[in-house]
Amino acid sequence: MDIIGGGTAGCPLAATLSKNFNVLLLERGGVPFTNPNVSFLDNFHITLADTSPTSASQFFMSTDGVYNARARVLGGGSAINAGFYTRASSRFIQKMGWDAELVNKSYPWVEKQIVHRPTFSHWQRALRDGLLDAGVSPFNGFTYEHKYGTKLGGTIFDRFGRRHTAAELLASGNPNKLTVLIYATVQKIVFYTTGKRPKAMGVIFKDENGKQHKAILGNDRQNEVIVSSGAIGTPQMLLLSGIGPKAELEKLKIPVVLDNRFVGKGMVDNPMNTIFVPLKKPVKQSLIETVGITNRGVYIEASSGFGQSSDSIHCHHGMLSAEIGQLSTIPPKQRSEEAIKAFMKNKKDIPIEAFKGGFILTKVANPWSTGDLRLVNTNVDDNPAVTFNYFSHPADLQRCVEGIQLVTKVVQSQHFTNLTMCVKQTTEQFLNNTVNANVNLIPKHVNDTKSLEQFCRDTVITIWHYHGGCHVGKVVDSDHKVLGVNRLRVIDGSTFTESPGTNPQATVHGNEDFKR
Repeated sequence: MDIIGGGTAGCPLAATLSKNFNVLLLERGGVPFTNPNVSFLDNFHITLADTSPTSASQFFMSTDGVYNARARVLGGGSAINAGFYTRASSRFIQKMGWDAELVNKSYPWVEKQIVHRPTFSHWQRALRDGLLDAGVSPFNGFTYEHKYGTKLGGTIFDRFGRRHTAAELLASGNPNKLTVLIYATVQKIVFYTTGKRPKAMGVIFKDENGKQHKAILGNDRQNEVIVSSGAIGTPQMLLLSGIGPKAELEKLKIPVVLDNRFVGKGMVDNPMNTIFVPLKKPVKQSLIETVGITNRGVYIEASSGFGQSSDSIHCHHGMLSAEIGQLSTIPPKQRSEEAIKAFMKNKKDIPIEAFKGGFILTKVANPWSTGDLRLVNTNVDDNPAVTFNYFSHPADLQRCVEGIQLVTKVVQSQHFTNLTMCVKQTTEQFLNNTVNANVNLIPKHVNDTKSLEQFCRDTVITIWHYHGGCHVGKVVDSDHKVLGVNRLRVIDGSTFTESPGTNPQATVHGNEDFKR
């Protein structure tokens, strides 16, 4: 078995498959264990802000103008995310056609190894109490289950603030049958094309020195190439390998193996908007621990403070920082690579004062707005062009407005004013604090903060739950085998039509265990 991508999906998949098969896991990034930016909760923001070529987080910007990130490290998204762990909703499992009993047996395999109970800071308590006051009830306590109301979920950060990633799940594999290569960037999948159907024969990859290698499958019929490169990497890999819309492939002179117009289509990202809440004194850093889940598909979460350990690796800061900056006012046609690089160069140190407070986040779950992914060239190291079309569907915009209204109620509650020791601010004051922050490259309408619809459009960011591009029934069948091709399978979030529950990592981990 050749598995492309040692991330949230690829690591548990490789571990379970190695019980019965010889497995080669190919990961383009390095290991998370020696990188303090990855390993500690304190450095969460720093990893995401690192735009250097060796970063565990590969910066990309969607054509919408929203900053985003792809994992480039063993462990994948679990090595760079905010750590929140929660299971999928029963509705999602039913929609995917999965065996619910088997799914629920698979989750504990992950939870026993890498999931912990959060410390539950004052900021998270204020969110819990504010949500309950605002009517997001009942309180469901600490649970991994997806339940309407307010709850406390799991985290992959232990009580010492150390991150536990999908890479640790590899320890469950059979060491005699599992080989893991890091800094192994797959260039493309290669095929036998002489039969009735193309058949995957292996992959071509390059090592850290740029030298090319081939990994060829054995003749056993059960041998496969499995692509687990995520919602950006997987459709990109299929396209680079000649599976996708014929006209697009021919334009880039990629030999067509299979014409499939659906590869890269149906890309979705859950839009997120935040309200910045200032404090008069520093607050303990916390990431996502508490969540409010409404039956309208609006989720409310929160983070607070800013940390940086003494051994952190300093880097450029260009993403999701709370600094005040107005690159967003540069018209779209003038947002050149040079302009972006110059902007990031001027942001060498994040002022700690900017993080003397916290953020309340509102996310629109299961958005109707969809986009697509297209290649811009044939270099696998470069990002493809990705469009999410945030809020293009009116129902998504309406739910964002409801989310902002709900966040305002929470922040104006007595629980938050007691914590912040600040005078209760009006909705407009909260919006003004946020709309002036540099959160994306979308031109701002700073004189129109009374319009919640405009605020949603202006300040949309990502919560990194993007998915799609290789949907079941269009690119893969119900067993995740690529349609029209033999010995090729896709197992990751690119097959999802929606994000499972509050956070996808639990389901992506567990999915790979029970799919086999």
